[in-house]
Amino acid sequence: METLPIIGITMGDPASIGPEIAIKALLDASLYETCRPVLVGSAKVFAHIAQHLHLDVAIRPIQSIAEAQFQFGTIEVYDLDLVDIATLRFGEIAASCGEASFQAVKKVIELALAGEIDATVTGPINKKSINEAGHHFAGHTEIYAHYTNTKKYAMLLVEDKMKVIHVSTHVSLRQACDLVKKERILQVTELLHKGMISLGETNLRIGIAGLNPHAGDSGLFGTEEAEDILPAVEEARRLGYDVEGPVPPDTLFAKAATGYYGGVVAMYHDQGHIPFKLTGFRWNAEKQQMDSVKGVNITMGLPIIRTSVDHGTAFEIAGKGIASADAMTLAIESAVQLSKYQKMTLAQV
Repeated sequence: METLPIIGITMGDPASIGPEIAIKALLDASLYETCRPVLVGSAKVFAHIAQHLHLDVAIRPIQSIAEAQFQFGTIEVYDLDLVDIATLRFGEIAASCGEASFQAVKKVIELALAGEIDATVTGPINKKSINEAGHHFAGHTEIYAHYTNTKKYAMLLVEDKMKVIHVSTHVSLRQACDLVKKERILQVTELLHKGMISLGETNLRIGIAGLNPHAGDSGLFGTEEAEDILPAVEEARRLGYDVEGPVPPDTLFAKAATGYYGGVVAMYHDQGHIPFKLTGFRWNAEKQQMDSVKGVNITMGLPIIRTSVDHGTAFEIAGKGIASADAMTLAIESAVQLSKYQKMTLAQV
């Protein structure tokens, strides 16, 4: 047991499905065979959710990782005690919830930087709630970059055969076009290659998307491909990477879904997220809810491991007991895999 990685898992926004999916993921006994999980947030919130949803589990508050016993059936929470249960309302934006979720993220980063845990996994946060609490970040990725003093980082999405990294994420579409530059494309290509290897991917072929329709169609629909994307592809080849591009996005993602590419470089947020979620999300039209929500968000370039569910707070179903824990389970499994790879590479140094 002592050789298994310790995984710190944040609760996300307490008014969201975050606490629910964290508990549900830890109800799987097999998870304790691969890691030592500990939740980070408010023990009162987790106890409230467990009682509200009639989940058969004990919640044990702790004040340090050293106190954790990691026994299945008892979920341990590194307790920050920042939520007033009497005022908690599922599915509502609140500065108090933003503060609680932000402090949980900050704490798990501190624990990882101090070497007390081996990897971090984050539950969904609400960006408006966090900003109303006075923390002006666009999302988890930016929080992690700030508190780890990381300048070169990128969002990598992983689900089965689809692995997508982004040149830009939380900016306007107009800004995203301006950020398509040779240096940044090379940077994320390198981060993607490292991520693929650390996740055990054997197909290291990388597809690099165009920005414009038909990848510019020889300059008819834009010049970004000729000026920055193609030069980045050519430089990546000279550096030894197996890359193709710029490939028209509608063709690129159809091929990526079959496993033709081990990974894909998307030029902006929705270009990568939409095809990715078409692969991993399963909507039930009859029930008007998701049957399954799969996908892991990994922040590449950090000095610590961070994985996350690749879905939002789902305020509309918070507290109803119908949220899928699939993505949380996959995020934990990915954190374990990345931790193992990290320990293996350190042992080889």
